[in-house]
Amino acid sequence: MDSYTLDSGHGLAVTVWTYGATLVEVLVPDRNGTTGNVVARLPDLASYEDPAVNAYVGATVGRYCRCVADGRFTLDGVEHRLDRNDGRHHVHGGPLGFDRFVWDAEATQTDELLTLCLRLDSPDGDQGYPGALQAEARYEVDRHGRLTFDFRATTTAATIVGFTNHAFWNLSGTAGRTIDDHRLAINSDRTVAFDADLVPLAGPPRDIAGTDLDHRAPKPLGARPLDNFFVLDDPSWAAELSHRASGRTMRVRTDQPGIGVYSGDHYRQPRAGICLETGPWPDAPNRPDFPSVRLDPGRTYHHRTIHEFSNAGVDRA
Repeated sequence: MDSYTLDSGHGLAVTVWTYGATLVEVLVPDRNGTTGNVVARLPDLASYEDPAVNAYVGATVGRYCRCVADGRFTLDGVEHRLDRNDGRHHVHGGPLGFDRFVWDAEATQTDELLTLCLRLDSPDGDQGYPGALQAEARYEVDRHGRLTFDFRATTTAATIVGFTNHAFWNLSGTAGRTIDDHRLAINSDRTVAFDADLVPLAGPPRDIAGTDLDHRAPKPLGARPLDNFFVLDDPSWAAELSHRASGRTMRVRTDQPGIGVYSGDHYRQPRAGICLETGPWPDAPNRPDFPSVRLDPGRTYHHRTIHEFSNAGVDRA
């Protein structure tokens, strides 16, 4: 396992491990210029390797993030059965998903951009998925305070693909603090409704305008639990997380159709961070009414999400 640090020299520094293509540390200054880590991290590699401890902390999740109901889907008339790891369901790529492997890595640098490109080959039949998949996760850091996740994949046979990053964000920059004093805005007026297993219910997304889930204007998190999937229609922005005491703000933009928001209530340290997982809709392989997650040979899967950090009173020029 190798560790890489991408230091912009302008306040933002990011550490990534090749194990799970995992985001381990994101150092961002507060309004006074004091640097703190704004993602949850585990104490050592053994903790990341232990599935009883590691709830996908900072990992690149695939082949398919979120759930595939009953661990099966049909493609071109052929039923594919996936390895199940959440009762009768398949979640976050299965018991040996992309978060459990060491990826190959190559770092490059230009005057404007630091890039770590991680690659993983997933053979045909891996966790039950058809097609041999070549996966790529790029972390990009620029001098303007932006961290970008850029995911790509190609396949040898028709398959399904949907990656995300599973970081737990906490802008306080202080270990042990909860996210209860953060404010969250989400550019969405619809959610995908779930059953008790977090499998989408029949029918279209639900209108949440005027309800407790309406975060179109910034709203304090408090102690409210969130484990929801929000539909994104406007690519100009997806979410904004802010922490008044530190002055830190993180604005998220993506080309993806939705964002999963999880307040970490069942994490080993409850509410130590909040997940903002951009990517495909849950159980989309079984829902023709949802945005397609199909990938065919000769095509390239591409997912790009940008996290932009700002700090009141901190000059990042």
